[in-house]
Amino acid sequence: MRLMPLMAHTDDKGQKLNLTEEQLKMIFREADTNKDGRLDKKELKGAFERLGAIVSGWRAGRALYHADQDKDGFISEQELDDLVKYAVNWGYHV
Repeated sequence: MRLMPLMAHTDDKGQKLNLTEEQLKMIFREADTNKDGRLDKKELKGAFERLGAIVSGWRAGRALYHADQDKDGFISEQELDDLVKYAVNWGYHV
């Protein structure tokens, strides 16, 4: 199932809308396409595409670098808060 980009990142007047921490977590959890409970770079790329990132592959790599605390190449449920903090830092506001 392909998720559609979130057009709700801005309203119909182009004003930026804030996403809550829970909304961001939901978007990242939905990106777990193989349902293994963790996000790989490809899944992160899809999540950042959905969030409107222009260079989603690069953003996914940077997110892994910053949020993957155990450096196993995946974002686990325990690392999700760090991923949300990274996303907020780059403009996906809570």
